[in-house]
Amino acid sequence: MKTLLQLKASQQLKMTPQLQQAIRLLQLSTAELNLEIREALESNMMLEIDEPDIDITDQGVDLEVEDKTPEIEISASHAAEGSHVYDEYAPSFARNDDMPQAEGQNLGSLKAHLFWQLNVLNLSDSDYVVAVSIIDAIDNIGRLCCSLEEIKETLCGSIEPIPEIEEINSVLKIIQEFDPIGVGARSLSECLLLQLAEFPEDTPFLREACLCVGQYMSLLGARNYEDLLDKLGIKKNELIQILRLIKDLNPRPGEQYDSVSKDYIVPDVFVFWEKGDWNIELNDEAVPRVRVNSSYSNLVRKIEKKEEQLTVKTHLQEARWLIKSIESRNDTLLRVAHAIVEHQSAFLAFGEEAMKPLVLNEIASSLDMHESTISRITTQKYMHTPRGVFELKYFFSSHVSGSSGNTISSTAIRAIIKKLVASENKEKPLSDSKLSTILSDQGIKVARRTVAKYRESLLIPASIERKELS
Repeated sequence: MKTLLQLKASQQLKMTPQLQQAIRLLQLSTAELNLEIREALESNMMLEIDEPDIDITDQGVDLEVEDKTPEIEISASHAAEGSHVYDEYAPSFARNDDMPQAEGQNLGSLKAHLFWQLNVLNLSDSDYVVAVSIIDAIDNIGRLCCSLEEIKETLCGSIEPIPEIEEINSVLKIIQEFDPIGVGARSLSECLLLQLAEFPEDTPFLREACLCVGQYMSLLGARNYEDLLDKLGIKKNELIQILRLIKDLNPRPGEQYDSVSKDYIVPDVFVFWEKGDWNIELNDEAVPRVRVNSSYSNLVRKIEKKEEQLTVKTHLQEARWLIKSIESRNDTLLRVAHAIVEHQSAFLAFGEEAMKPLVLNEIASSLDMHESTISRITTQKYMHTPRGVFELKYFFSSHVSGSSGNTISSTAIRAIIKKLVASENKEKPLSDSKLSTILSDQGIKVARRTVAKYRESLLIPASIERKELS
């Protein structure tokens, strides 16, 4: 067999470094892009902040420029009313060298607050060690998460003789008098009873409330009000007063001393109504503007050594690529935002129930872009609208077919379910099956399981858990 050499012409698509950078910047959030720019400013002498009144290269100005953009604060826990941090009360364990030591920086705010209260008491050394073990076993909601027998086991080797269960329980009673009220409880029932014990003795229905949380917690949790009325021998209006008293208690007293995790979101796009139309603008202050340093770029021709000249040229090329990639990202973001607003203008005007079904491919087709590009540019990018701040992906949702052949977005269905639940009879809450029937009567065919899924996504409890007396 004779060996032959053959030449074949073929086309192959290869991504240039510039294209790779542009694609990567598309999917970065504002915070990540800011970090990317900061790192580029530190590593590339050709880049500088685009501020005409500041010469960074000559004056050595700190690159940590103050961000004047107003931040939208979104709490990770919408139910939290705030947090109280007591770091200034970091515990001091200066009892003696044999006492257990703890580092303030490793303590949660709740434990720091408990240790501060402990250190102002005049306890014996033995009781102090027991108290430290108990506080160490209290979780961030204020609940004691182990038994007294387990506390006793942890004391082995710490003190002699090892205290008996009765002594450990006596120390626990002391801690249960600490602030916040209810801390150190071993169960929900005990937590609520500790709080009720602080009420004046002449508080109306206090005895009945204690019976409810102490003996009939299972009936209370199941909202079995009929049996509660029989057990307590009271009337319906009296039970309503008791339930109001119990609802004012805090089942998680320690959470108010724990730091609440918060995300700070800087909107990428602003949408506002002006002169009879929706206007869309980029938030120019969200990301610092950068430019090529003209002083350094002019030095390229003056450098004689080839290695140094190559380094400077590389920095200059990278700087231009970064600036162009940022401009491309901003242009794409603005175009996509315009397309979304045009499609979801009814939502901006009338709310969630007017949200239309929308998928990535629809926006991609209208802008002649690839679907993956739309996916990248809508991830972790936020739009500030008169109705709030939303991630761009929020405006995309699946659809359900209506009886008349039209389609309804899942977001709109969730809004309708939320509205129906808000207006329901609290004594006879709407079941998922009933919600499905009501939606069907409105021309929206949604199965009971789908209703349950939407309800759970809205953090709405099941009907049995929503039952109330009124």
